[in-house]
Amino acid sequence: MSLIRLDSGPVKVTRDDLKPVLKRAGLELADSRIEEFSALLTSFEAAVDSLPDDSPAQPRPDLAKYPRSDIYVPDDNEFGAWATKVTIKCTAPKNSLLEGRTVAIKDNVALAGVRCTNGTAMVEWVPEIDATVATRILDAGATITGKSACENACMEGVSCTSVTGPVHNPYAYGYSAGGSSSGSGRLVATGSVDLAIGCDQGGSIRIPAAACGIVGLKPTWGLVPYTGILSLDATVDHVGPMTKTVRDCALLLEVIAGPDGWDDRQPPIELGGYQLEFVNDIDSVTGLPRESMLDGVRVGILEEGFQIPGQDENIAASVRSAAMKLADLGATVSSVTVPKHTEASIAWMSMLPASSPRGALLGDYSGRKQLQFPDRSKLVSDKLTQAQFDALGPGSSYMYLVYQWARERHGTKIQTKQDAYDLALGNVDVLITPTVPGPPIRLPEGGYSEQLLDFMGKTIGLLANTSPFNSTGHPALSLPVGFSPALEDPNVKLPVGMQIIGRKYRDIDCLKVAAAWEKAFDWKTL
Repeated sequence: MSLIRLDSGPVKVTRDDLKPVLKRAGLELADSRIEEFSALLTSFEAAVDSLPDDSPAQPRPDLAKYPRSDIYVPDDNEFGAWATKVTIKCTAPKNSLLEGRTVAIKDNVALAGVRCTNGTAMVEWVPEIDATVATRILDAGATITGKSACENACMEGVSCTSVTGPVHNPYAYGYSAGGSSSGSGRLVATGSVDLAIGCDQGGSIRIPAAACGIVGLKPTWGLVPYTGILSLDATVDHVGPMTKTVRDCALLLEVIAGPDGWDDRQPPIELGGYQLEFVNDIDSVTGLPRESMLDGVRVGILEEGFQIPGQDENIAASVRSAAMKLADLGATVSSVTVPKHTEASIAWMSMLPASSPRGALLGDYSGRKQLQFPDRSKLVSDKLTQAQFDALGPGSSYMYLVYQWARERHGTKIQTKQDAYDLALGNVDVLITPTVPGPPIRLPEGGYSEQLLDFMGKTIGLLANTSPFNSTGHPALSLPVGFSPALEDPNVKLPVGMQIIGRKYRDIDCLKVAAAWEKAFDWKTL
């Protein structure tokens, strides 16, 4: 460590300023040393004061090129699915890949001039920038028609916690649409939009995709830039497509994938060309004869994925049957075992709350080479106020308290590593599990105001098959493959999702397998 200069600025640090800091840190210094450090800290304050204003470098949109209009909070919000309506269309798109398509953007993604609730009343914030994925969608000729509702602080898997209200399942009013990208799931399923963007830190694309009967892809970690999106934790942040069909999923991925120069989640190697072109490969597979669409593809049914505590037998049977049907398309289907899978979600649940609230709730993203949100960070201190804490949902308030507890009890001692999936994927091209172990639950009548333990108890096992692949970064896609009776009423039939997991940066393998299955079978009749 060295000094760039030793001088004074507008702030002079005195011994009286420094002594309380030393006391809180449990340190004692001689008076002479306190004087010296005070002088050094005065120099530090001068350096901070001299830093240039970097706000001009932020990706603020050209509002003449990307004009936005009709910004309002709708009274008719499609049974909870819309958070805010807006119309944005580029006046000079770079290509026509999404020409004529409408897109919903999850409400943790920045759109300049449009409120961003993140599903919570904790802070009120209107961004000044557009997220990279939003700009790429507009550059491809699409029209963004609004912000889709998301669950409270993006930390809930049941769709009754958003500040904008509950989101109802498109197949059964009063049942969960999943979370946290609940609005995106419903809007795509009902045809309110053609395509949607979701974000996924533990299953938040795949869970609502399964609940709503649509396709949802959590891409390989870093394939799609997370720039301009509120983070839960950079090590598990993913943003990806939610669509009606696999081909649309591949198309939207092709539009949004690739480095943007901002996001340090992205790989140090350059990605381009065939690595970011997905639609042609999908079309080449679905254009083959039915029995040879998946020739040479090795599919592994991950047995531990069917052994989750509370696993619904109907869902297990539906997914296993769907996986076996891949053999009719030319694939080799076999059983695979990864014993550590049963512990992987425990590792995720131990790691994430111990670290993520620092950034996700307190806005402290120090240590990351990525776009910051200083305007939003100013709205939160180094700890939440009582009002801010009370505005959180059950999952996010639990996360915050675990963070405070873990900081005192464990520090940085909680660490995990999972490479068993790479070993398994050395012998097969994709792994198969149920996306979630049970059908969507009935929404609590009082929202999440019921007893905390009762509410949280309804989500046990929900992330068991999804969260491990946030930790590892493998691509994972949820594909609808049938219906299952609701737990509360067997006459209510709700969608079942099959999860397809691939090797890192081989998202195309997940898409190929899903596209072939989708072409060969009608999930609504199974």
